[in-house]
Amino acid sequence: MLNDFLPHITAQDLQHWFLYDKDEPMLFSTAKFLRLFLIFYFIYGLLRNTFRIRLAFTAAFSIYFYYLCSERYFVLLIFSTVVDYTLSYFLYREQRDIPRKIYLWFSVAVNLVFLGYFKYATFMMEGANQLFGWQYTVHKVLLPVGISFFTFQSISYIIEVYRKEIVPAKNYLDYLFFVSFFPQLVAGPIVRAKDFLPQIYSKLELSKADVNNALFLIIGGLIKKTVISDYISINFVDRIFDAPDLYTPFENLMAAYGYTIQIYCDFSGYSDMAIGIALLLGFKLPTNFRTPYKSASITEFWRRWHISLSTWLKDFLYISVGGNRHGSFAGFLFPALFFFGTIVWSINYATVSNIPLIVSVGALVVFTLSFLLAKEKEKTMVTNVNLLTTMLLGGLWHGASLRYIVWGALHGIALAVHKIWIEFFPSKKENEKTAAGMVWKVVAVLLTFHFVAFCWIFFRARDFSIALGLINNIGKLTFEPEHWKAVILGYKNVFILMTIGYIWHLMPNTVSDALRRTYYEMPFALKGILLGLVFWLVYAAASAGPQPFIYFQF
Repeated sequence: MLNDFLPHITAQDLQHWFLYDKDEPMLFSTAKFLRLFLIFYFIYGLLRNTFRIRLAFTAAFSIYFYYLCSERYFVLLIFSTVVDYTLSYFLYREQRDIPRKIYLWFSVAVNLVFLGYFKYATFMMEGANQLFGWQYTVHKVLLPVGISFFTFQSISYIIEVYRKEIVPAKNYLDYLFFVSFFPQLVAGPIVRAKDFLPQIYSKLELSKADVNNALFLIIGGLIKKTVISDYISINFVDRIFDAPDLYTPFENLMAAYGYTIQIYCDFSGYSDMAIGIALLLGFKLPTNFRTPYKSASITEFWRRWHISLSTWLKDFLYISVGGNRHGSFAGFLFPALFFFGTIVWSINYATVSNIPLIVSVGALVVFTLSFLLAKEKEKTMVTNVNLLTTMLLGGLWHGASLRYIVWGALHGIALAVHKIWIEFFPSKKENEKTAAGMVWKVVAVLLTFHFVAFCWIFFRARDFSIALGLINNIGKLTFEPEHWKAVILGYKNVFILMTIGYIWHLMPNTVSDALRRTYYEMPFALKGILLGLVFWLVYAAASAGPQPFIYFQF
């Protein structure tokens, strides 16, 4: 009799719910995560007045969460934390300079060897085969989800201990909790030990305002990721980027605009959910996005986009290779290799087209002029070279491909150009409120946005030829309003969601603050109804199944 009312649950159902499934990765936007999180959060609430037990339970759930994301690679995460914690323990207590450097570099080397093997081994072997004519068989290595994120987090920890900027975690459990904290484990934000460790040792507090803010962020993140980003991707962007020559120039252009808002909604949506879930657990993660497409320069863009990564690159890479103080071998090596490699490749490609050679030489000339025209030529040269090195390696961090390196190089050269621009045309606060100043601000925002959108083409394309093909197609664009209208009506839902995404992103802060206050003041029952509607929207929009977050591959 009871069986008539209870759902019939099979062993296969339990396996699907609680074990790793390669066809359904663990995502915040899935019913699988919601089911597990509700169980976890109920127990977490019961343990709220404990300390060690709560930490151990959360760390264990985080490892289990990573197992559901990457199967056996959770062992790699545990091994990495054991090595890094042990080395940091001895490093902090060591006073002699040489042993301290040995501990530091051994830890960094271990992390980079793991990252290099899983992320770049195939790329390097394929490149060597092509360069030297070798015939070695290359087996594709499965990339553990989020390895770049927790590797960078571990490296920043050991460097901060070495610089004596932080007191290390009191024991291994605390360190494991810091590195494996599941809301930000696989796609950031990249958390710094000096910001996170004090929260571990503080009294757990969760105010009504924190809960409201957390739910507001989670609701917004779910809509951005599942309703806007996934729908645009599946129904428009992916099709055109897979075969741009099958579509018209206008469709190619709209695909570039579509991916520009897609990647923002995807990544900022994930970050919002991560920050919201962490807030429900009583932990505050750093803001990762501040409406980056409102930026009036490429420098401002990198202060607003993926803030935790750009800050990490500045503090641990840019400064390490010399920053704006001095040059270094590494600082000059990577730009030299990049320009040499692109020019050699362009010469070989000249039988097909001379455009890559013209662009490569032009980029070198522009970059060189960025410091030759400066008042302090030597200092500016060092700064720009180190900036370009940082962005090249930042591009390589995203993936082992020429297109990521080109993406990083474009941003690095643009940062150098912007520096010489503001030297010749410094902005003045008083001019920003004039009519001319406001017009220039709009022009600057549009120029920055379109440069960023252009760079995203290399980031998204499956390979370099696809990127060049899509750019070539966009270059053939002609004014055909009737055709444009037909395309927009044919992809009506896609363009509606793209418009919503851009309006949401570009609306004034006063409007977003008003929406936030309105949500806070809603009755509890109305908030529950709204949350239910959002989950229904997520379910209705997930017609092709849950789509992995773009940054999971990094």
